[in-house]
Amino acid sequence: MTITAELIEVSERRSAHNYHPLPVVIREARGAWVTDVEGRRYLDFLSGYSSLNFGHGNETILAAAQEQLRNLTLTSRAFYHDQFARFCAGLGDLTGKDMILPMNTGAEAVETAIKVARKWGYLVKGVERDKANIVVMEDNFHGRTTTIVSFSTDPDARADYGPYTPGFSVVKYGSADAIRSAMDDNTVAVLLEPIQGEAGVLVPPDGFLTQVRELCTERNVLMIADEIQSGLGRTGRTFACDHENVVPDVYVLGKALGGGVVPVSAIAADEDVLGVIKPGQHGSTFGGNPLACAVGSAVVELLRTGEFQARAAELGEIMHARLRELVGRGVVTVRGRGLWAGVDIDPSLGTGREVSEALMARGVLAKDTHGSTIRLAPPIVISEEDLRWALDRLAETVEGLR
Repeated sequence: MTITAELIEVSERRSAHNYHPLPVVIREARGAWVTDVEGRRYLDFLSGYSSLNFGHGNETILAAAQEQLRNLTLTSRAFYHDQFARFCAGLGDLTGKDMILPMNTGAEAVETAIKVARKWGYLVKGVERDKANIVVMEDNFHGRTTTIVSFSTDPDARADYGPYTPGFSVVKYGSADAIRSAMDDNTVAVLLEPIQGEAGVLVPPDGFLTQVRELCTERNVLMIADEIQSGLGRTGRTFACDHENVVPDVYVLGKALGGGVVPVSAIAADEDVLGVIKPGQHGSTFGGNPLACAVGSAVVELLRTGEFQARAAELGEIMHARLRELVGRGVVTVRGRGLWAGVDIDPSLGTGREVSEALMARGVLAKDTHGSTIRLAPPIVISEEDLRWALDRLAETVEGLR
């Protein structure tokens, strides 16, 4: 039995089967490349679902983490620590918001945004107690907590976890008219992904985010943008909302904010929104810990120059041009923005899983979603040469299925 087979066998036998990984066991990684336990190298074309925007082992991020590891890793929020102010101020400046509420995982950040929106609705908007509702989108993915899966339309994410949390209205993604129709006097927020990641990198119609922004302002409703996957450089701008010059009331951030080193998430909003939270009303032992803040600050500094945003835009043009050449040659549709794409494989040729496995055999790691769709999200640090090499491997794969 190979090392790979042995480790997979133990993993499958001793862990819950809540994921279906590709049959590769990674041991180390640098930049856009990973190496498995057998010594085989692969180009990472998934980036931990955008958690690794800046690549594996980014020296700037690792240096910040290593220095902080030697000094202080945790105080809990019972005390201040010397990294907290810098992180909150830096992320606040990056988002243009007054205040930051740090957490750990993306799901925690979404839960935090939901709680803040409801509390804001009661204390500021004047919604009747326990009547607040939030408009959400079909095909959303915001995490896997009980509350979040209550408004999921994905049967795998939602089934058998009831009773479900009330207070959400689900509408068609990309339709401002549907959002308007779902709103009433008790609506406190519209929660959306500027680009839906898990659904297959779905980009809404041009002008949709602008319409949502105008509608939320008109109806005194918070616009909450879940930029956990789409933000922090992935689409060629700092935030996906920037493509329409839209500023939401609340940013929900995570994944790349931790630089692929530690879980870091946060929501960012102005004081008239986040000021509704008072001591003891929400928190997390690890949220805003010194290590997380040091890493998060390093990420913020990387984004200040605009270098990564510009690189994602430039390489994204190359990637999407190459992918469009595959339409009609084993690929049905391509969507996305920047270094992020959803590729629909002709279902008569194979499933997304089969394509991902065939890509892996050619040295490229990607992952399927929803049947015949695969997602591509290479690290922004990828070289143009490596990007073109991986896209050639994808072309070989899909053409080989015909």
